[in-house]
Amino acid sequence: MDADLVRQLIAAGMPEAQVSVHGEDGVHFEAQVVSAAFRGKLPLARHRMVYATLGERMGGAIHALSLRTLTPEEVG
Repeated sequence: MDADLVRQLIAAGMPEAQVSVHGEDGVHFEAQVVSAAFRGKLPLARHRMVYATLGERMGGAIHALSLRTLTPEEVG
């Protein structure tokens, strides 16, 4: 697993989102996901939306994912 594949998986599940992912060791990643779909949602709901794009890879091939989820307005 690498950061670009994680980015591709999130982007495929949330095609309108702007996604950046970093992670050098292949199991721990940091992602920033910017999406209008996050409007009105609490952080936990936003994170669940992203986790859904990764499916069973979470907790398996992806050991840890630190998320920053923002609406376009929050990017500032």
